[in-house]
Parts: sequence; C-alpha cells; structure tokens
Amino acid sequence: MTPGASGGADRPAPTKLGYLIGALIVVAIGAGIYFALTAGKNEDPGNAHIATPSSGSTNGIEPDERIGTPVEDNAADLTEAAALAGCEVKEDLKDEGGEHLSREDDVPEYSTNPPTSGPHIGPPLQQADGAYLETPLPEDALHSLEHGRVAIQYDPALPESEQLELKGLYDSAYSGSLLFPNPDMPYAVAATSWTNLIGCKAYEGQKTIDAIRAFAVEHHGDAPEPIDLFPPTPGPSFSSD
Repeated sequence: MTPGASGGADRPAPTKLGYLIGALIVVAIGAGIYFALTAGKNEDPGNAHIATPSSGSTNGIEPDERIGTPVEDNAADLTEAAALAGCEVKEDLKDEGGEHLSREDDVPEYSTNPPTSGPHIGPPLQQADGAYLETPLPEDALHSLEHGRVAIQYDPALPESEQLELKGLYDSAYSGSLLFPNPDMPYAVAATSWTNLIGCKAYEGQKTIDAIRAFAVEHHGDAPEPIDLFPPTPGPSFSSD
C-alpha cells in the first residue's frame, strides 16, 4: 500500500498538547452543560430545605428533617434584641480573604469562632443551603457565607425542645440560609454572615429567637458575591428586600 492510501497516513500525529487542550475543552463544555441544566433546579428539599445541586453540596452531612416548633415572628432592632437576649454582636470584621481551597490544601486558622471570612473550599463543594444534624467543615460553610448566606448554629448540648425552636425559626425563613450544630464554638447559639457574627452565651427562648432573626434580616445577602450565583431553595427568606 502506498503512503496515503489509507487516507490518513500523511496527517501529522496529534501532539500531547493537542490531546490536553481537547480534554480541557470537553471538561469545560461538560461543566457548562451541568450548571445550565441544574441552575435553579433542586432535588426534593424535604423538611431540611436542602437545595442541591443548585446551591452546593451536602458533603455527606446528615440532613435535619425534624419539623420545628413554630416561634413568634417579631420584628426587632438588632442592637436592642441582642441586648435583651444577652448576645454580643460583631459587625464589619476584618475580611480574611476569599481564596479557594481544594481538599488537599491546608485550612488556615480563622480569627473568629465561628469563622466569618477567609480561604474556603472551591465550588461545587460549598455547603448547600439547608438544615443539618451534623457540623459542616468550616471551609465549606464559609463559601456559602461569601454568597450571602446566613448560618445559624447551636450547641448540640441544648435540649431538643430548644433545638426544635431554632429549627422552627429556620423553617420560617430557610431560603439562602443554613442551620447546624456546632460543638466547637463558645456560644449556645450563634449566627454568622460574611464578616459579621452574633453570639449568645445562653439560650433565652423567644429573646434569643428575636436576636438571631434580627441579625439574619440585617445581614442576609450581605456579602461580596451574589447570592443567586448559587440559587437557593425557593421559599421564605430573612431578606428584607
């Protein structure tokens, strides 16, 4: 057979760089199709109100499907409500940066507890909106805060009746928010947004509920990145807009 008889013998052999570029193009197209198909769409959120895959990943954390105890929906000034509940409010804290980490990277020590800013996991591993029975990794929750989320956190040693009241608060305004236990913080109840924190040393019933709600209304969506870039679960939210 003469050279070129097969119709391809005269073609230059593909280079390794060519294969690499082709593979990257395929990955990019696949990612674009995935986000186009999943944007704004969620699996059944259930009683945990978890928004996957649109808002992020569960990262294997068990959802909180408990039905919360209804609580009063009181509008309150944040400063006054925090004082009545004995909570401390820290606003406009230092922005510790927004570098994306992989699972292989070292996670820095954050200057606040719970963390309110700093290097965090890259997408799509940001913690999905929802209520959880386990504690997400700090770097996973932080990426959610960077996109306008509020994270309500509580000491898992609280009696279940008090946990269910906090779940009731969450059930009343879950879109673009998270709820989970946090045994490593110095508070009975806390809430965080990007560079903002409210911490309550003790749970004081409706007073604490009012303070956490006031914080969430004040700071929901208060972040350097848009909340809708990772679409939350459709439903009621703390946003005052």
